[in-house]
Amino acid sequence: MSKSPRCLYDSDIKSFLNKEKETVLGILCERYHGDALTTTRDAWMKEIEVMQTTLLPWADTDGLIIFEYDIPRLGKRIDVVLLLNGIIFCLEFKAGQSSILEGDLDQVLDYALDLKNFHKLSQDALIVPILIATKYSKTSSLIQSSVYDDRVVNPLVTGETGISGLLNDVLSQYPNEQSIDANWIISPYAPTPTIIEAARTLYESHSVEDITRHEADKVATDQTIAYILDVIHKSKANREKSICFVTGVPGAGKTLVGLDVAVKQTYQGSDTPIEDEGAVYLSGNGPLVAVLNEALARDNYQKCKDRGEKKKLTDSKREVSKFIQIIHRYRDNMLAKIKNPVENGVLEIDPEKAMRMEEAGYGEVEHVAIFDEAQRSWTHERLAAYLKRGGTYGNKLKVPNFPVSEASFLIWSLDQREDWATIICLVGGGQEINTGEAGISEWIKALNETYTHWKVYISPQLTEPEYAEGKVNELLAANPNVTYAENLHLGVSLRSYRAEKLSSFVHALLALDDNAASIYAEIKDRYPIVLTRDMEKARRWLHDKVRGSERTGVLITKESARYKPLGVHVLVSDDENAVHWFLDDKTDTRSSNYLEDAATEIQVQGLELDYTCLLWDADMRYENGEWKYYTFSKSSKWKELIPDTESKQDRMKYMLNAYRVLLTRARAGMIICVPEGNSHKTKNGFWEDSTRLPEFYDGTYEYLKSLGLDEL
Repeated sequence: MSKSPRCLYDSDIKSFLNKEKETVLGILCERYHGDALTTTRDAWMKEIEVMQTTLLPWADTDGLIIFEYDIPRLGKRIDVVLLLNGIIFCLEFKAGQSSILEGDLDQVLDYALDLKNFHKLSQDALIVPILIATKYSKTSSLIQSSVYDDRVVNPLVTGETGISGLLNDVLSQYPNEQSIDANWIISPYAPTPTIIEAARTLYESHSVEDITRHEADKVATDQTIAYILDVIHKSKANREKSICFVTGVPGAGKTLVGLDVAVKQTYQGSDTPIEDEGAVYLSGNGPLVAVLNEALARDNYQKCKDRGEKKKLTDSKREVSKFIQIIHRYRDNMLAKIKNPVENGVLEIDPEKAMRMEEAGYGEVEHVAIFDEAQRSWTHERLAAYLKRGGTYGNKLKVPNFPVSEASFLIWSLDQREDWATIICLVGGGQEINTGEAGISEWIKALNETYTHWKVYISPQLTEPEYAEGKVNELLAANPNVTYAENLHLGVSLRSYRAEKLSSFVHALLALDDNAASIYAEIKDRYPIVLTRDMEKARRWLHDKVRGSERTGVLITKESARYKPLGVHVLVSDDENAVHWFLDDKTDTRSSNYLEDAATEIQVQGLELDYTCLLWDADMRYENGEWKYYTFSKSSKWKELIPDTESKQDRMKYMLNAYRVLLTRARAGMIICVPEGNSHKTKNGFWEDSTRLPEFYDGTYEYLKSLGLDEL
């Protein structure tokens, strides 16, 4: 058995059959990330028992069995993969189930198609998806390839007693398949040209501005895209490594630029993808990736339906995932290739865990990686602690002495390419919102100290105070590879006047700058910001403002605590809820338009609504001319944060940045609700609710009112 981080267990069939089932279960549990639930352990035991009975006829073959196989970079895991006589069998178990459900059939087919489209060593093989409802009494009798001529067999179904016969029928029908490459388990991620082509068509059929930013100045974004593509061209011509840092105020179109570069670099004006020239857009923001993927896929699905074409929503989602991916899965795919434990603080590829590609070497398939919100990459301390615990998206991968920050590791990942590579960092100023987010200084530190052969192209605005605490010039002073380029800053035109001025106003408001009131006076007529102390009035204002398909929503910081008395609940933090909140319409109570669930800075960073209500809780208060920061302790009282340690200072910075993010999410206008609190006392003279005293809110309200905001 190997110890591939791509799966929880793999073995040749003979060894698997000779093992006690409890031993196999123990290995699965040991390598699983976290404690496996009783239901999970029971399901695994059932699968082991069934497969040990099923595979007896093939005890002397050189076949392989793999449990919980992780498809590279897609975050999907197959129950069991069987590599037998040159055929890849994808087995999905439904323990205790006696009927066949359409959704389950779609699931196992999706696994097969993901392998076909993204798994290099599966692209030419015959793939057979089988759904096993253990108590189902029938077995498929018709075995045929799909109409798409892609060497994927239409999904087959059986109960546990019919698996062996079904495998035998498939093997009899396809007796002359080529043997599977011995490196199949560690196969690189590699999209097929057909999936890339489909992704391009899907992307170009939808106006991404609809779901990212409406106010991007096309002239400015075109100039930025052209400059980045030129850097990429030079890097290829000179066989060198390069990195670009792109800045822009909220609403300037950074996400749009990233997606456009990914598509334009892959095609370069051609109708077909240019071989070995690919690019990928990566974000650590799970809700953003989920919403972008879902919005593009839904749009494509509907357009195909309108044209009378048969296409599943999952097919559209698969196509989108070529260009838009979660950064952590990209990172984890590279982590799976390293020698572990790390020796002498130096990262090295383990050739037994990675397959060397002719062009890419041990690097990923793309030459170009676009990292959105690059300031949110993790510090060395956070990443090292995470990997010491053991963890990456399902597999129990422990790296006890990980030596570098996430930024440094991502550069290392691209540096593994043996020819050329370009990184594009899209950077938001002052938007680090989680403990352990490093800001941009970690990228620069890695370039100065380790990757001194990389060319650095940088926006002059990166020297402003909100980036790396204003120390960028100082940090880059001794780096001879730096080029400053105005085109790497996304400015905005007069048409986008709101975005620039709102950003300036929010910056001044949070910095307690005397100019805040005069800046607001300049945008007041075009962009209303209204102040209230009554949540019901805030909701009424939003309902009165919104028209047609415009979206409204309530926003709140993750440090907020006393919102339930106002009839507000916090949106449960997962990607599915974010998708419903951002994309579902007025007929769905999960939609943001219902103004019941409030999203936090974590869920809305990178996305916008038309009108928002920011509910300003007592976590950040204006007191005696300065901001004071409070955390809610033990569900009973607010406790002031005193900046007596570096970690507390960082937390205060993140809390301030949370309000910066929430104050820049509305395209057309916003209302800020600072509650009145509870001024009532009991008959015995005690406060009715000591967690919501008026004094916690009054200072903030008066400060905001002093800036000229209209009261409601």
